[in-house]
Amino acid sequence: MLDLFTIFSKGGIVLWYFQSTAQIFTPSVNALIKSVILQERTGNQSFEHENLRLQYKLDNEFDLVFVVAYQKILQLSYVDKFLNDIHLEFRDRFKNDLQKSSWFSNYEFSKPYQRTLTLAEQWGKSQAKIPKQMRTFDESFKSKKTVASMIERKDDNKDSKKQNKKKKGTNVADEGQPKTQEVPKVPDSPKAAPFLNGELNEDTMLANRMKLVQKMATGPKKKADKQKSPKPEKVGKKPRVWELSGTNKDVANLERTKDKPEESREYVAADTTIIGQMKGGIRDLEVESDSEEDEESDEPEVQQYKPQTPKKSGGVFSMFKSLVGNKSLKEEDMQPVLEKLKDHLIAKNVATDIAQKLCDSICVKLEGKVLGTFESVSSTVKATLTDALVQILSPKRRVDILRDAIEAKKQKKPYVMAFCGVNGVGKSTNLAKICFWLIENNFRVLIAACDTFRAGAVEQLRTHMRHLNALHPPEKHSNLTMVQLYEKGYGKDAAGIAMEAINYARDAHFDIVLIDTAGRMQDNEPLMRALAKLIKVNEPDLVLFVGEALVGNEAVDQLVKFNQALADYSSSTNPHIIDGIVLTKFDTIDDKVGAAISMTYITGQPIVFVGTGQTYTDLKSLNAKAVVHALMK
Repeated sequence: MLDLFTIFSKGGIVLWYFQSTAQIFTPSVNALIKSVILQERTGNQSFEHENLRLQYKLDNEFDLVFVVAYQKILQLSYVDKFLNDIHLEFRDRFKNDLQKSSWFSNYEFSKPYQRTLTLAEQWGKSQAKIPKQMRTFDESFKSKKTVASMIERKDDNKDSKKQNKKKKGTNVADEGQPKTQEVPKVPDSPKAAPFLNGELNEDTMLANRMKLVQKMATGPKKKADKQKSPKPEKVGKKPRVWELSGTNKDVANLERTKDKPEESREYVAADTTIIGQMKGGIRDLEVESDSEEDEESDEPEVQQYKPQTPKKSGGVFSMFKSLVGNKSLKEEDMQPVLEKLKDHLIAKNVATDIAQKLCDSICVKLEGKVLGTFESVSSTVKATLTDALVQILSPKRRVDILRDAIEAKKQKKPYVMAFCGVNGVGKSTNLAKICFWLIENNFRVLIAACDTFRAGAVEQLRTHMRHLNALHPPEKHSNLTMVQLYEKGYGKDAAGIAMEAINYARDAHFDIVLIDTAGRMQDNEPLMRALAKLIKVNEPDLVLFVGEALVGNEAVDQLVKFNQALADYSSSTNPHIIDGIVLTKFDTIDDKVGAAISMTYITGQPIVFVGTGQTYTDLKSLNAKAVVHALMK
């Protein structure tokens, strides 16, 4: 059943392995190491790669990894028990060698492996539920019915009535006594008696008829009409009057159409002080935490013969300062620390699911680790989480746009970047910031206005184009502008406009094409299909998702559904999904920087740019250590 079982150290030394097939498992194990162990995603203890399912167990005391691989179509219930048993068997057998770190690759472990596997398989068979078999006709209730049992008798009806009375709450004491009917009392006077021998007499019947005739003659009593208040007259909808909204006389000064003469236009002078500030690479982001909590010190305690009262610390983990030991960590020891840690991460805007997965991963990574004499549980968990967060935010691959643009320029083709995201996150604004950074590095940029849905989207880009060209006017001996807008108006196919813009950029020798797309919610299927079509048809070099730093759980939902839509609607075996993230409005969140963790954790893609303001120079690159420092405050 098992295709592969291997034991290796976290340093990469294979201690022992067993392989039952000729299949090559190296890519799958490498994918497990790269995508799970190094990226701090060890909470699930299961990983799927191609047609294989890999289950693993970490030994944090000796830094070992136990991995089992089998076909994912199989449902093996004994794998978890097998991993636990084989882990204990290997530790007990080679504990002395592992403590001395005298690792070698010729462990005699074949017989214990086969014995442990056989016991685990037998346990799995015993635990498997046997499917319930159908009853035969002779065993069924229907076969016991006879003709005699289907005949109804009076005694059976009485018994059933008694049972019904019991259900309705009748007294049990009164059940045996027959219930007598109430007979109306007959008065002494025969004239006044309405009943005579159980029947109405003639006088009573005549009186009843007279009453009925009188009632029909008078008719039903009319209810007193209530005085209803008169309905208010319908008032038409009044237009809203805004304060300082102006009058018709101000229309001439507010007119900004193309047909207006150039002489009447008034432009604000360009701020030339920002020219030259964005040359070279993007500067790192600096995050300052406003928290007044002090970091706890990791210094050892003073000598035992001179005890001192512990100082009160306001840090997040100060309540666990006293947990010091020289023993291996257990899950119950870390649970209070991890609960406090999860609440702290959620308060810093990390999505709830991501915070839980991070805590589970830290628990798996630290379980069984032996603490030193002066190491506390809180400081160990905090240091491990800090390293994990830095590892998550550190990009697995470097996105160097300047280098890639120069390489594309050598091949005489433009470097294409597409921006996507939900409504109102700042796609056009941050596109203009990136455009300013590119022209500062002497790249000619063509902006493709593919937002053909939102009113004013093309005009917004045209305004940015004018401002950028005012900051970087063409040289005297050349009439080539640094920024140009390619637009075809509204209501057109965005994918077709992007294709035409790329072809135009190739012919006009533009270096970079920036494609601005319409904002769309992640649940809008027609617009998501249109976005997938644009990316599939034009194959941009870089697809950037623009998201807000203000959101927490919503960021996870947006990214997951955008990626899923791009994969589903592209109808391709190798779809082009999101390559990087632009995190906007970072200047509005203080030290609640958890959205960066959520977005990077869920996609595994790097945060390429961070928007920190409303000017062209407010563009930074993510500094992982600074963000984690603010997050852990």
